[in-house]
Amino acid sequence: MNHALLPSPLGPIALAFDAGALTGLYFDGQKHQPLITTLGPRHDDDPIAQRMAAMLERYFKGEAVELDVPLALHGTPFQQRVWAALQTIGRGRTRTYGELARQIGSPAAVRAVGAAVGRNPVSIFVPCHRVIGRDGSLTGYAGGLERKQHLLALEGIRPVASLTLPGMPMPLATPETR
Repeated sequence: MNHALLPSPLGPIALAFDAGALTGLYFDGQKHQPLITTLGPRHDDDPIAQRMAAMLERYFKGEAVELDVPLALHGTPFQQRVWAALQTIGRGRTRTYGELARQIGSPAAVRAVGAAVGRNPVSIFVPCHRVIGRDGSLTGYAGGLERKQHLLALEGIRPVASLTLPGMPMPLATPETR
């Protein structure tokens, strides 16, 4: 395992990668972020780190970016199903936890889906920030609600019951979410 540290408008991002695949993308201070010392040696010049740096730069400029780095996500089979479902939420779209639970064939597992979303190891590109509450409100985000609001705004999404967070720009419009 190796890691790289990249700057972003929302604070430093730690990348974890192994055997040519991305295994983690964590905002500084994110819940469930492994200790940097457990991610192996730092290699900011690794080809994966360089590709991710370029993709993140384009993403934060507001461009639609398709992940072109292989993923190797480590979790339970249930978490894997949830994380795969997250990857089907397109830019400019949102889903509720209940919709995700139904999508993976476990409609009664809304809380478990929420827990799996919170343990997503690859922020932004496995877009857990696009999951909102049933009433359209922002709900928990391992990277912090301010970051979630910023990411949604960057993608042109404004939840129906948006939080007002000091110092964060408010989105301009609400695209169709379903």
